[in-house]
Amino acid sequence: MHPNSAFRTGLPPAEERALLETLIDEIGFGMVFAQTPDGPRVAHTPLVSTGDGALHFHLARGNGLTRHLAGTTALALVNGPDAYVSPRWHAISDQVPTWNYVSLELEGRVRKMDSDGLRGHIETLVERHETRIAADMPWSLDGLSDGRFAELSKGIVGFEMEISAWRPTLKLSQNKSKEDRQGVAEALEASGSPALAQLMRSLVP
Repeated sequence: MHPNSAFRTGLPPAEERALLETLIDEIGFGMVFAQTPDGPRVAHTPLVSTGDGALHFHLARGNGLTRHLAGTTALALVNGPDAYVSPRWHAISDQVPTWNYVSLELEGRVRKMDSDGLRGHIETLVERHETRIAADMPWSLDGLSDGRFAELSKGIVGFEMEISAWRPTLKLSQNKSKEDRQGVAEALEASGSPALAQLMRSLVP
């Protein structure tokens, strides 16, 4: 998390939580970090927020984190849009380049799912993403032959993180003048970063 408090959401708790839940849902993918006897390890994985303070994910059984995660405190990271910011985009260009970005750190205790929990997690994951790409004919686990999911799921392990800390960073030029922010947003949109430009306009007064 960035140390500058200017890069927090500034929203009331309920609105901030809704925004962060949306970020997890829209991105749908992130990283999980933990310390292991072999040293620090990171895994890349799809993420699903339950909406009630937990995060679900799964890892390959052979992943370096898998056998160490249950019972530990881990860190999950979701990265939103990001982009380089040129000094040329400010009203006064006597500044250094920087980077605007959106990210969310989630910390919490992790437990291993049972087989029913894992299937439920995969069903939720499939439903959310299939309806985005094929709302009229989404694929589902029902399309698998008998016993196929049970066979394939032996290669993965499901986990639930009980989130104890939400640490967002929305670095959107809040420490610059309104004129500078407008110039940066316009330049970001023109250079191929419309999502970040829109966040700058909608979240920063």
